[in-house]
Amino acid sequence: MFSKVLVANRGEIAIRVVRTLREMGIASVAVYSEADREALHVRRADEAFLLGPGPATESYLKIDKLIQVAQEAGAEAIHPGYGFLAENPNLARACDEAGIVWIGPPATAIEAMGSKTGAR
Repeated sequence: MFSKVLVANRGEIAIRVVRTLREMGIASVAVYSEADREALHVRRADEAFLLGPGPATESYLKIDKLIQVAQEAGAEAIHPGYGFLAENPNLARACDEAGIVWIGPPATAIEAMGSKTGAR
């Protein structure tokens, strides 16, 4: 089991993951952009780290920054929630390379799901 998990998402999904982690006795790390500084997921998590400016492309979708924050926070795993990051094999691969557990399917499965033929 993990002692700390970074939640690489925002809004309602992040709140739900944080709540579940708390129920499991696992510390949560939220990430946020400058625009989401006062968001509920930031306040509910045990720790929170600024990723960058408001646009998601400059904050939430920066894989190198997510890995860096996870390492700084001492998170053993990253939970992507759902959406772009949950479907991004590059983040799954970056977690593997950094020795961080990816809570989701392996990069090869994510890539296969991008192809109907391969998914079957």
